[in-house]
Amino acid sequence: MKNKNEYIPIKGLTIIGESINDSIPSTHELFERDDIDNIQDLAKQQGERGVQFIDVNVGKREPAFMAHIVEKVQEVVDLPISIDSPDFELLKAGLSVYNVNKAKGIKPIVNSISELRMEIFELNKIQPFCPILIASERLENGDSCPNKSGPEIKETAGRLIYKARKEFDVLNDEIIVDPGLGPIGADVEGITRTILEGMDLISRVDDFKGIHFSVGLSNFTQMLPPKTTCGGLVKTPLESAFLTLAMPLGLDYIIGSSKKKYKILEKSHIALNTLNEFINASGYDSIIHLKNFLAT
Repeated sequence: MKNKNEYIPIKGLTIIGESINDSIPSTHELFERDDIDNIQDLAKQQGERGVQFIDVNVGKREPAFMAHIVEKVQEVVDLPISIDSPDFELLKAGLSVYNVNKAKGIKPIVNSISELRMEIFELNKIQPFCPILIASERLENGDSCPNKSGPEIKETAGRLIYKARKEFDVLNDEIIVDPGLGPIGADVEGITRTILEGMDLISRVDDFKGIHFSVGLSNFTQMLPPKTTCGGLVKTPLESAFLTLAMPLGLDYIIGSSKKKYKILEKSHIALNTLNEFINASGYDSIIHLKNFLAT
């Protein structure tokens, strides 16, 4: 008989382990020292905790370094890699050495392609991949323009999806759309509400059936303290609240922590109530609901 307190991973949620990322100070130091043993340990630890992909983001380093890290990670885990960079040459280097057989035949993920970086699709000729398509920004009159409504997210995602399918034969079930989750602590423009609306609109299009959604879940609580003033945990419950709202709309991938115990929350959970109040309010009224939660 299972212990009722035993953690059970969320069914249908694919976690891309986030630890091998230059934006994390401890990992940055490992990169600076070329500490391959400890980088490999990070990969192994995430695999042991059940992630399905290993994210590799080496920041603004040379392409050879990206290739080096991808190879070294694949030496110690048989999980597929999410090669994470906006830089064409870094992605090319990682894809060029990616061993699909070592990953049990699973294609890598490329994170990420936006309308400003359409040339990245050409790398599919080197190694077929599953693209993460960024729907939070669009190309307008030659410049980047943020999407501020659900319909704008849907339209941008649609253009990227059709490009992937028509020109590079990428199947719906190989496409991942990222609507662009940002920090809740700075969201006075209703971005959280907007991306949920965008996901809902995309999921209703019959031609997009099978499309996946992904967010960088740790981004959501990036600016928040780890605990409330009374000592209760903040980040994981709020991230779980977002999952509770987003998974019914099709969210099934996250770039997240292998250490956190994400859950689908009950309707009465304070974090879920807080997030619903946050979403239904506007402007700085939203932030007041968040501050009240932090003071609970």
